[in-house]
Amino acid sequence: MADRSGGDESVSTTADREGADNADADAFPDSETLPDDLDDAGVDEEVKRRLREAYLNDEENALIVTRVRSVGDRVVVEMRPPHGDATHTERFDAPRDGSLQESEEFLGFLDAAGVSPLDVDELVGTRVPATYDSETGWRVDAAYRAASEADGESRFADAREWLWTYKAWLLAALLVGGELAFVAVIILLYA
Repeated sequence: MADRSGGDESVSTTADREGADNADADAFPDSETLPDDLDDAGVDEEVKRRLREAYLNDEENALIVTRVRSVGDRVVVEMRPPHGDATHTERFDAPRDGSLQESEEFLGFLDAAGVSPLDVDELVGTRVPATYDSETGWRVDAAYRAASEADGESRFADAREWLWTYKAWLLAALLVGGELAFVAVIILLYA
């Protein structure tokens, strides 16, 4: 074997190589002694899980697109951080009536991600730069959002997203509050 640190070089002989080959052969002496189920073994799920976790933990300040789906007239892009199970959702207007004019924000998102609208499948697994704030949560980098939004439009969009996220809780609060108000009116009328 050659010494790569410099200086004297030693050359391995054929006997050394045969000894190394025999050491490898001792681990699996004959191909006949290999287990029968080796062809079906594949890759262990534990190895896949560990590699996936290590790969996803390598990058900080990024979200990974996990799912893109349609909800009503919106396109929902679900993402999660590389190191956790929490999800972050971005919503965009979906194309309607055969026109992309309604979904300019989504097209901007695809363009920033380097994905063609014709190859949306490639969006899943894409890493999107993002920052995390303990008060507001995850925030996608401005390059992946409509960076030209005015502050008023941004606040309106944030409020709309918050309402959309908590719509079930808001509906429940309105129903319970309405029932309580009805009971209070009945008590006041007949008391």
